[in-house]
Amino acid sequence: MLRRILSHVGLVIACLIVLVPILWVLRTSLVPERLSYSTAIFPEITLDNYRTLFVQKNFGTNYLNSLIVAAMSVVLSMPLAAMTGYAFARFRTGGRFARFATLASQMLPPVALALPVFMLYRLAGLTNSLTGLTLAYAAINLPFLTWILMGFFESIPEELEGAAMTDGATRWGAFWRIVLPVASPGIMAAAVLGFILSWNEFLFALILGGSRTATVPVALAALQTSNGVQIAQVSAGVSLAILPLLIAVRFIQKYLVQGLSFGSVR
Repeated sequence: MLRRILSHVGLVIACLIVLVPILWVLRTSLVPERLSYSTAIFPEITLDNYRTLFVQKNFGTNYLNSLIVAAMSVVLSMPLAAMTGYAFARFRTGGRFARFATLASQMLPPVALALPVFMLYRLAGLTNSLTGLTLAYAAINLPFLTWILMGFFESIPEELEGAAMTDGATRWGAFWRIVLPVASPGIMAAAVLGFILSWNEFLFALILGGSRTATVPVALAALQTSNGVQIAQVSAGVSLAILPLLIAVRFIQKYLVQGLSFGSVR
């Protein structure tokens, strides 16, 4: 009995550690700037911080930019990651070197790629465009998504594809009709992670974008002015920034849990 009580107490404390900072950010977004550092929970409630973001700071455009770029980068990178991960899992394409190169590409610090990518984008005329940001995010996420999906595909028995091909299906038909439906939880989990990575990306959005294509992280960073950080407005922006992630995880929570545990059990 004592062990069960201690377990519940530990879980409550862990939840508070995670939730209290988020709730305090939400609280700060709902109070005036002059009371943002007050220790009172709700000394005065106002929506002026949200109104200022959308009316004066053009935050709605930044929000839409982030949604478009994050969603389109996932749409662009997921088919390539699925086919590459399947080739690695079934045919050992490129051998161990290709797998290691895919993993090693994620070890490079983004700042090391920032200057050459910017120079290439400037020559191609892709700076300050949503298309350029979409291509950059898709390229950045592709190795990570490939590595994740490779593990999912390796967990699927090859006998399923063999049975399909025995019935007359081609390799592509077996991949499309058998492998992808079976691996759908893993694919959905990878897509969510790819969306989150693109949504939170800051460095390339800052370097490759401009005032017209600024995303949410760049817009929030711009709230640091010569008068200091507008903490109440930043809190309002952060509260709005986590909203799509909460909605995405809520609607596909089942697929996310299944997908993250899919490759761990054979």
